[in-house]
Amino acid sequence: MRIAIVGAGIVGVTTAYELAQDGHEVTVFEQLGAVASGTSFANAGVLAPGYVTPWAAPGMPLKVLSGLLSRHAAVRFGARWPLALPWLLRYLRACNASAYETHRRALHALASLSQDRLSQISASLDLAFERAQGYLVLLRSPQEAHRYRSALAALDALGVRHDWLDEPACRTIEPGLSPATPLHAGVYLPEAAVGNCRLFAHGLRQHLAERGVAFRFSSEVCAIEPGRPARLSVQEGGEVTRLTFDRVVLCTGHQAGRLLTPVGIRLRLEPVWGYSLTARLRDREAARSDGPKAGLMDERFKVAISRLGERVRVAGSAELGGHPEAMHPRALATLHRVLDDWFPGQADLSGAQYWKGARPMRPDGPPVIGATRAEGVWVNLGHGSSGWALSCGSARLLADLLAGTAPALDPGPYDARRMR
Repeated sequence: MRIAIVGAGIVGVTTAYELAQDGHEVTVFEQLGAVASGTSFANAGVLAPGYVTPWAAPGMPLKVLSGLLSRHAAVRFGARWPLALPWLLRYLRACNASAYETHRRALHALASLSQDRLSQISASLDLAFERAQGYLVLLRSPQEAHRYRSALAALDALGVRHDWLDEPACRTIEPGLSPATPLHAGVYLPEAAVGNCRLFAHGLRQHLAERGVAFRFSSEVCAIEPGRPARLSVQEGGEVTRLTFDRVVLCTGHQAGRLLTPVGIRLRLEPVWGYSLTARLRDREAARSDGPKAGLMDERFKVAISRLGERVRVAGSAELGGHPEAMHPRALATLHRVLDDWFPGQADLSGAQYWKGARPMRPDGPPVIGATRAEGVWVNLGHGSSGWALSCGSARLLADLLAGTAPALDPGPYDARRMR
């Protein structure tokens, strides 16, 4: 079939790969100038299926409330947050133990499939993307360690390999951790990893271009007319053209609503903004022992630290109602604090890159993948903060559904009809 993909983030590029693998003629439309230039540009890079969980979880309502009160809160509110109130109310209703457990299992299944598929793709294409093995959750105090015990039970239930480490064992895994910062214990996920999402997307795009997949950048899809064929109105260079395709797949993140609403589909998707800073390690030789080795998570502040080649990336925060161009000073202050607590002086912050990106979040948790009620219109949307960790599995699931073949996992939890 002739298939159009709208959006060239990590989800769009991996979807293009899987559909091209199945023999379809694929064209990717992207309003920006390159792949992975939006939400996929500078994310945390974490590839940890055991740590992919719904944002709607028991206890989260209190953390959301703390966003109004605490300087280093994990959740913050931007000036536009009242516009997100209907979404927020649905989200709060989903913060119950029963829904959380159901959605956690669905996300873990998809993330596990994704990790396997990513490994297969990177090996077959010989893609290098600054991957580093291992993920260490840092617990600063006995109280944090006690609260984290419930998470261990969940990891056990899902069959995720993990090791409970005391302080000396944590420092053996990550010898560069500052001795001045209190550390009580940690949880190590040896099968998890971190990697450069944008670098992977660019490598995959080059392979696809060589195979004949068309990428049309600086191309804004203005409207969709459902049908067989479906029609796209595309604006390029000030001119609007109408193109026909057998299927259209939306991978546009939180911007998908402007295309779905006119065709009668209401999409409950909210951009929850995340922040990151990326900086080169000061001394290449010293960084081998003093800088981070792979991936870490500061459980207190919900901030990830990732080793990406000769650089370190610190990422976290969740901002509702934020503006894409407005950097919240407290969010940046938290990133700096976590980096300084664990690896003081290791990064050259004079040339640091600061980034803010929209993570397209469903109120309940799992993304929506598959056909919509609009004929010829498919979606692969709503991956939240785990788009990188879920992308390859989501793409394979969509390709199997489109082909009518039995997918590797139950597609029910991701049914696009949940958008009603």
